[in-house]
Amino acid sequence: MTIAQIIFIIIAAASLGAAFMVVSSRNLIHSALWLIVALAGIAIVFVFLQAPFLAVVQVVVYIGAISILLIFAIMLTRKVASDSGPKFNENWIWGLVLSIILFIGFVYLLYTWPGISTPIEPLASRADPLRELGVALVSPNGYVLAFELASILLLAALIGAIYIAWERK
Repeated sequence: MTIAQIIFIIIAAASLGAAFMVVSSRNLIHSALWLIVALAGIAIVFVFLQAPFLAVVQVVVYIGAISILLIFAIMLTRKVASDSGPKFNENWIWGLVLSIILFIGFVYLLYTWPGISTPIEPLASRADPLRELGVALVSPNGYVLAFELASILLLAALIGAIYIAWERK
């Protein structure tokens, strides 16, 4: 194993640990801070993949904007969402089962996809990596599915924020 592989494994493990802390922390502010750590780990992975543009976008957009926006939203809606009731309802087991089924389905899709074993060349070795990245983001054979899933996730977060902030009469 090379030094770069060892550093990559350490960064990946730290990112996964921080991501686990995001979903398991009881304090929302702590969860947002762990999210910043997890996103910083992803930015370092982009550096290892020789994609400095994506690393800078990760730091500026996600760590700099989205995480700070989440922290402000938590602070501003804390009194609105001050609920002393139970944090889990009787349907939490169904959410767990559905999450496990979806995870197994995604793993199955990844292992049956023929493109998982074909290596790709780093972006830095291509002629115009930013242009190719832009084309890959919108082409049907590129990253359009991930792009659309991210937009659905952001829409769900927006609907959830509106529901939390809604004044009940």
